[in-house]
Amino acid sequence: MIKKILIANRGEIALRVQRTAKKMGITTVAIYSSADAQSAFVKQADQAILLSGAQLSETYLNIEMVIAAALETGADAIHPGYGFLSENAAFVEACTKAGIIFIGPSAEAMRSMGNKIAARDCAANAGVPVTPGITGTTEELLKSYDSIGFPVLIKAAAGGGGKGMRVVENENDFQLALEATAREAKNYFGDSTVYIEKYIAKPRHIEVQVLGDQQGKLLHLYERECSLQRRHQKIIEEAPSPTLSKEVRERVCAAAVALAQSINYYSAGTMEFLVDESLNFYFLEMNTRIQVEHPVTELTTGIDIVEQQIIIANGESLSFGQSDIIQRGHAIECRIYAEDPTQHFLPSPGILKYYQEPSFEASSLLSNAEILRIDGMQLQTSDTISGDFDPMISKVIVWAPNREEARQAMLSALQQYAIKGIQTNIEFLSGLMQHADYIQNKISTKYIDQNLETLIAQLQQTKKQVDIVLPLAAALAKSLSVNKNQTGNIWQSIGYWRHCTTMDMLIDGELATIDLVQTSPLVLKYHNQERKAEIRHINGIHYSLLLDDVPYPVGIYERRTGTYEITLNGMTHTVVRPDMSYVDGEIFEAMSGTGGRGGNITSPMPGKVIKLQVKAGDTVKRGDLLLVVEAMKMENNIISTKDAIVKEILVKEGDKVDTTMALVELSE
Repeated sequence: MIKKILIANRGEIALRVQRTAKKMGITTVAIYSSADAQSAFVKQADQAILLSGAQLSETYLNIEMVIAAALETGADAIHPGYGFLSENAAFVEACTKAGIIFIGPSAEAMRSMGNKIAARDCAANAGVPVTPGITGTTEELLKSYDSIGFPVLIKAAAGGGGKGMRVVENENDFQLALEATAREAKNYFGDSTVYIEKYIAKPRHIEVQVLGDQQGKLLHLYERECSLQRRHQKIIEEAPSPTLSKEVRERVCAAAVALAQSINYYSAGTMEFLVDESLNFYFLEMNTRIQVEHPVTELTTGIDIVEQQIIIANGESLSFGQSDIIQRGHAIECRIYAEDPTQHFLPSPGILKYYQEPSFEASSLLSNAEILRIDGMQLQTSDTISGDFDPMISKVIVWAPNREEARQAMLSALQQYAIKGIQTNIEFLSGLMQHADYIQNKISTKYIDQNLETLIAQLQQTKKQVDIVLPLAAALAKSLSVNKNQTGNIWQSIGYWRHCTTMDMLIDGELATIDLVQTSPLVLKYHNQERKAEIRHINGIHYSLLLDDVPYPVGIYERRTGTYEITLNGMTHTVVRPDMSYVDGEIFEAMSGTGGRGGNITSPMPGKVIKLQVKAGDTVKRGDLLLVVEAMKMENNIISTKDAIVKEILVKEGDKVDTTMALVELSE
């Protein structure tokens, strides 16, 4: 029986495995790099081993060091989580050779499904439909790609998690995309093999969770839909799928089980399918591990998938049959990322100036949800989001009796999620949750990428439709509250006072003039209409704003003296009182981005230079690619801001850079 598990992973999934292990009475060992030394998953493990080295290849991807850590601590099993070594057959074999139980499938099954090309062959042999595709070397693909026809999808054969994938619409872009995909495949997965397949118009992404024991029993836990994606990476998942009919659901689940049985699969795994507009489904790939989105399946079936992985690894039989598994209610998961959707999801690492997760206590609207679950890294204010790892901060999961109630509960949860100091996708997710296309299920895997500019514009329009008095009153009420315990500044202790009752305020950059009728209780006049306002503290930066005795949940964060971020219905408004001095508490933040002073080009985020496209003396035009910077496992193209001559290259491939460093100098 497994008594001690080493978790060969970090962050959110490491904490998730620890939670189940503790429930089962199993002790845990964490491995960590120096960058993660203060992380919660390290502190909460029963033992922790530091892996020396700075690169992923030296730490979380170092098979020898991981095995050595397990042997040193007496761990009798290893759970790989997702990513890193979770789908590495050589790692499974190393565990077996060292006498350590691998909590996952066999190396043979992993090889069958871990390579997309081999997996497609297995699916075809099992009678599961696949999309037409070809594979070969980069040179061979350049000669034969036209047999598929555009658009095509280029994938890393050994990839997963949306990494190493590119859609190419025409022949002009094909060669560069092919080379970039092969390079990413080599960097992320150690294998530069790629393949090309026909790109299906407006596909849905449906996946089926399977569980199998070592005695041959294989079951499905029904399906999830993960169609809302950006850069081929999921951001919203739900179960059950609102798209499938009962008949298609039964067929796709049966196909998933048949394919898993054909390779004698055991442990947890996920079969992924593309579904077209006629509800025809095609095998995409299998993930031979637990997935990021597994909580929506757990909440709709009541089955702890990590627990079942451990039970199966112990050699025990599954204690339930297919007829015992029933989908109940509806679950939605939103992935919270450190990124800026308005800048094409540019990664946004940095220090958290304020961090507070949603809770039932903070919102009465969450009463629609019987379950609110946060799978995260247990971050705190002042923690740093590193640019060395994936930008996912956490996952918010809600369960309710039906999809609409789950959607409303998720909206409330996102409203209560407060992250300050970095850019996040919370407001973007709130906008999607409220969008008619999501509500009416008119989406596809291409939806966000094809409609991003429209979605951002609609978000801005939605913000403008708010009753302007709500954010104004919230900010004004907060600014009028006096901190009686504040010392050291007589003007701050006295608080607000003025002779003139008319005052100007800025909301999202636009002027709004109000009359202050009285301060206690607050009564203000806007467009000749008097409104009474009061704020009542709930917790953290969460308040209930009573406007004319109607309650509204709001977030009120004072970014600097007289500048407030007011969150209403998932949207954040910036309200400024220009009459208040900015001297006290003013923080001047350096602006960075592609451009820089004079002829210097800088990076818009911290990262590592992985490719130089130009050399000194080259002539470039505005928009030409200069170099590629990798940050948070994403490649970011740094382009020329003008027509110029490259005067000097100031970095080399492999260099780590930040937002203040000049990378390339262009002629004036």
